[in-house]
Amino acid sequence: MQLDAVVLFFVAGLIAGVLKVRIPFPTSLYQSLTLFLLLAIGLKGGAALAEHADARIIVQSLLVISFGAVLPLLAFPLLRHIGGLDRTNAAAIAAHYGSVSVATYAVAVAVLDASGVSYEAYFPLFVVLLEIPAIIVGLLLAKGLSAGIANRELAHETLLSPGIVVMVGGLLIGAFSGDTLTKVSPFFMELFQGVLALFLLKMGLITTEQLGALKQDGPFLAAFGVFMPLLAGTLGGLLAHGLGLSVGGITLLAVLGASASYIAVPAAMRVALPQANATLSMAASLGITFPFNVLAGIPLYLLLAQWLQGSGISG
Repeated sequence: MQLDAVVLFFVAGLIAGVLKVRIPFPTSLYQSLTLFLLLAIGLKGGAALAEHADARIIVQSLLVISFGAVLPLLAFPLLRHIGGLDRTNAAAIAAHYGSVSVATYAVAVAVLDASGVSYEAYFPLFVVLLEIPAIIVGLLLAKGLSAGIANRELAHETLLSPGIVVMVGGLLIGAFSGDTLTKVSPFFMELFQGVLALFLLKMGLITTEQLGALKQDGPFLAAFGVFMPLLAGTLGGLLAHGLGLSVGGITLLAVLGASASYIAVPAAMRVALPQANATLSMAASLGITFPFNVLAGIPLYLLLAQWLQGSGISG
């Protein structure tokens, strides 16, 4: 059986972490790889957006934003009433699962490209749009309608987090640079797979570090970390099918729904809900959901997309 080389880099990182192998991986390199991926995804999406922008994308974008707001509302009662977590931690974790993982999206794109499955090229726009709604809903779930949404520090962390700014910047550059984008395309597009492979090697190492935090609430969070992406991924796939997207597009929206944030949301929650146990959120999203999606979820969402397209279910 042939496995994707990019995914195998993540597996290698996991194995090294479990065996406690000390692989020198400077923090600055990890940050540089993250910056590269965010910019590359934004540039590609911006170029596609300039080429395909129309009223249909606006409608799709509004529905995707609504989807992002609904997901934490589904996750919260599971965490609160079944998992027995307090309101603050349940809301914080729910916000993570309403937002998205750029790394999971990047892996899904790599898998689709390797499989020759086409998709709507403006999908990076949806990645950006799905970062914010869940943070707002999570805050409302934790503090009610009196939550300090107008808090300037929170607004800065939510709307001007480095990940969002870099990706939006990439989108704008790609959308307005026209043919001059070819000057930087060899660097950002042709090196994308290699950079993603290195990034996933580091992610495998980080994932093993998070597993130790699952000792107390481990059984429930492990189950939630698998069930929630399957539920959200299915809903994302159904929404994409209803929007008339391609097999690749259905797969990617399912992946975005199924993924959980570990960059933008933790930064916002640190400001909005400092009393929340950030370790629980990171252990669930990065220790359970990320590896599940990379190793098993993405192929499942692709199968779902193929089934929806071939099942005759009306969109």
